[in-house]
Amino acid sequence: MPTPQETLDKQSLARYTQAAIVSSREVIRSYSTSFGLATNLLAKPIRTHVQNIYALVRVADEIVDGAAAGALGPNSRIEAGSQLNNLEQETYKAMNLGFSTNLVVHAFATTAIQTGITRKIVEPFFYSMRLDLQKTKYDQKAFDTYVYGSAEVIGLMCLQAFIQEKNFAPSEQETLRKGAQALGAAFQKVNFLRDLAADFEQLGRSYFPDVNVKTFNEETKKRLVSDINNDLAHSARTIPLLPKSSRRAVVAAQFLFTALNKKIEKTPAEQLIRARIRVNDLHKLFILFKAMIGVTPK
Repeated sequence: MPTPQETLDKQSLARYTQAAIVSSREVIRSYSTSFGLATNLLAKPIRTHVQNIYALVRVADEIVDGAAAGALGPNSRIEAGSQLNNLEQETYKAMNLGFSTNLVVHAFATTAIQTGITRKIVEPFFYSMRLDLQKTKYDQKAFDTYVYGSAEVIGLMCLQAFIQEKNFAPSEQETLRKGAQALGAAFQKVNFLRDLAADFEQLGRSYFPDVNVKTFNEETKKRLVSDINNDLAHSARTIPLLPKSSRRAVVAAQFLFTALNKKIEKTPAEQLIRARIRVNDLHKLFILFKAMIGVTPK
């Protein structure tokens, strides 16, 4: 039987964890309308885990490409690298201890412990984030490594939350993993295409191997769109395996990025490098409605 002090300590931890979860929820509300809407289709315990994952990923991204530059200046990459290293080490420590003074890290660690997210999945993410501070051009091998760490492992983290309520055979788990990676890769490649000009002109960065905004043309665009379509098709085939508690949210995300890729396909190459492609709010609501009533990708 726990002592009164032990009971009080557990109550204090539960209250602190709830505050951390609220903090992570606010991060996703502030930064991602589309992703936030999709997560609302998740069952509540799973939704909380995905929000916790997103918040840590967002903070890391702000260190390498966002808020940190506003505070440190565009040339302060050494300090940004130090901040990223600190965040990474604090994440691993929290995953071991079950506690962090950083609320976002604490929320993520809680999710990692409860869902089985391991350091093996987290390390590639921080490696890819570090590349954003070091690398501006990618060959195919480096590109594949970057996409795995920056996007595919995010899909794998979310999958860990999705599959908690059901036992899957090893073959089914492998199918789901490949589907999660494919959907994550599709998300990242679509965003690379949407941000092609901004990445090159503002950050001096080109992710796609041998792709440059100065020589970007219809042939290149069609090749990249086709590659994304292959990823989306692979992901779509695995969706029926997902538990119902997460399936509608994944379907909504799949439909959204399929719509974005179709819009990219219809946009002339010279226009694509001048304006960021988006899906209007009415179309997003229609996508959410389709997912809610059980429509799935063909």
